[in-house]
Amino acid sequence: MAVLDTDLDHILPSSVLPPFWAKLVVGSVAIVCFARSYDGDFVFDDSEAIVNNKDLQAETPLGDLWHHDFWGSRLSSNTSHKSYRPLTVLTFRINYYLSGGFHPVGFHMVNILLHSGISVLMVDVFSVLFGGLQYTSKGRRLHLAPRASLLAALLFAVHPVHTECVAGVVGRADLLCALFFLLSFLGYCKAFRESNKEGAHSSTFWVLLSIFLGAVAMLCKEQGITVLGLNAVFDILVIGKFNVLEIVQKVLHKDKSLENLGMLRNGGLLFRMTLLTSGGAGMLYVRWRIMGTGPPAFTEVDNPASFADSMLVRAINYNYYYSLNAWLLLCPWWLCFDWSMGCIPLIKSVSDWRVIALAALWFCLIGLICQALCSEDGHKRRILTLGLGFLVIPFLPASNLFFRVGFVVAERVLYLPSVGYCVLLTFGFGALSKHTKKKKLIAAVVLGILFINTLRCVKRSGEWRSEEQLFRSALSVCPLNAKVHYNIGKNLADKGNQTAAIRYYREAVRLNPKYVHAMNNLGNILKERNELQEAEELLSLAVQIQPDFAAAWMNLGIVQNSLKRFEAAEQSYRTAIKHRRKYPDCYYNLGRLYADLNRHVDALNAWRNATVLKPEHSLAWNNMIILLDNTGNLAQAEAVGREALELIPNDHSLMFSLANVLGKSQKYKESEALFLKAIKANPNAASYHGNLAVLYHRWGHLDLAKKHYEISLQLDPMASGTKENYGLLRRKLELMQKKDV
Repeated sequence: MAVLDTDLDHILPSSVLPPFWAKLVVGSVAIVCFARSYDGDFVFDDSEAIVNNKDLQAETPLGDLWHHDFWGSRLSSNTSHKSYRPLTVLTFRINYYLSGGFHPVGFHMVNILLHSGISVLMVDVFSVLFGGLQYTSKGRRLHLAPRASLLAALLFAVHPVHTECVAGVVGRADLLCALFFLLSFLGYCKAFRESNKEGAHSSTFWVLLSIFLGAVAMLCKEQGITVLGLNAVFDILVIGKFNVLEIVQKVLHKDKSLENLGMLRNGGLLFRMTLLTSGGAGMLYVRWRIMGTGPPAFTEVDNPASFADSMLVRAINYNYYYSLNAWLLLCPWWLCFDWSMGCIPLIKSVSDWRVIALAALWFCLIGLICQALCSEDGHKRRILTLGLGFLVIPFLPASNLFFRVGFVVAERVLYLPSVGYCVLLTFGFGALSKHTKKKKLIAAVVLGILFINTLRCVKRSGEWRSEEQLFRSALSVCPLNAKVHYNIGKNLADKGNQTAAIRYYREAVRLNPKYVHAMNNLGNILKERNELQEAEELLSLAVQIQPDFAAAWMNLGIVQNSLKRFEAAEQSYRTAIKHRRKYPDCYYNLGRLYADLNRHVDALNAWRNATVLKPEHSLAWNNMIILLDNTGNLAQAEAVGREALELIPNDHSLMFSLANVLGKSQKYKESEALFLKAIKANPNAASYHGNLAVLYHRWGHLDLAKKHYEISLQLDPMASGTKENYGLLRRKLELMQKKDV
């Protein structure tokens, strides 16, 4: 039994210590913490990564997953985020297939179960970290620290910072990465089970399997590759029992025994390091080849510190970000879905009081590192070394040290580093228990932390159930974050509350005067409210700030068209298409402009381009049919209508337009069938009944014409054309009755 476990005896009773029961408790607690999110919506990044990602649908070949990024864009594209996670996307695709569509319950359930499984696996991982590697004669690893491993696993299972990974579906990348990361670590540990003595012999098979699992982790999320570094640290400092203090003393005293240091002569260790290094280099090379181009291009609002001119300012702010991450692990009370866009103002001077956080962070880290590397207690050295390893190594890809990242602080990247935090916290509780007589107080503190964190997880999971709750929860944490106000505005606009949406969009632009997406959305709403002058000013400013913003150019063209500034509108549309070649909506609006100018051939060509790029573009097809109909080209209009219905067979608006053409061509029977089919799909469309009545009127089926005129007028009593036609029909019927008399 490990010394630390004895120190924790008063906190965890021995009755719950058998491995099976420990894992059952941990797995159940993990589910309880996040079960509230099981029936939540797709929120925030889920829309782009799942709902709008064509890689999830059966029409996309499976092979494309290996050439696309996490969001469904080609990796070779300059606009790609370069986040290469094909195995995560594959699980989304399986979810989509099994759920029969975009039903979020199945996606959320998988995430909750993954977190529960990882938490169960943590019992074994913590058992290694706290109890070391000792095996029976049959090769079974001994669980030497059951209390410590259970406590640490519970702390991990209920940590609120995990909510983003579990309740947000896109967090599955972090969950899958963590799963294979931990399996890789445990696999590496099995390389030393051939002897009862730690570090005696290694198994090449288990090392290679560990490297393979590390590659799988990297294909789920990029930070998975860091498990190779952790395995190396584990091998050198724990298995090899490399004592930094001893080496430093020998160097200072020029001790000749340094030449015979066992670790340097350990062929097995050197062979394993060679395998790990080669494996890591191979993964990085393949990853770089697949990526195609350079790293992704992020903007200043994504990560302002990385754009600072002064290296000192960059260094200070990076370290401040590290301290904020440490604080989120220590006190996960203020959580936010996004920490960019002014949420954390830059530190521009060493006189800023926030520099204290940097000093506190490094004071603690240096103290822990010294204890980890220089302590004469081998047990303490192992725990602190592995705790710091798990804390720091998986965090390195998010540290801005090797490349610029696209965020300031991201709770999701703390999923794996929280393992190290739980190790250090559990060790701290054990040390406190050993050196104080108030053991019941420590037990109360531990249980209090577990209980409070569980409640916080439940509450935070509820906030992730819908975008409205998620975005509003961020206001109290990051009131200066323009993206928070933007997302609330977008959510309100989607629900039809334009007045409130305008207020939040204006605040987003006030907080970030270069926020072009907020300007674009605000301009759109003002356009719909016919406030065209301000809409044009906002959209013009947006394209001035970001000249390649295609959507803003298109919306500017729509406003200019409404203002009768046709030349400027055409130029805006053309600029939008120049920046986004495959832009069917822009071709559609360009066609509308040409139709207003009676440039019929140009309009038809623009709409045809829209349907080539997007065959299901119903509005473009409809406008082609209507224009050809109005210009007397009935045969061509009929051909276009039939072509459109082959591509979109259930579109009732296309049925209606084609039925009108067929009626004018005196193909009454076929026209009637299409009208009736359109009415069945949309029975409350007054125009559908009115035009069917006109068809019957022409056809001579006057009673049916009267019936559908009356239905149409019930649905729309103000329809003047229908009133006039109905009046003509009634007079005709009255004349017929008089003749009969």
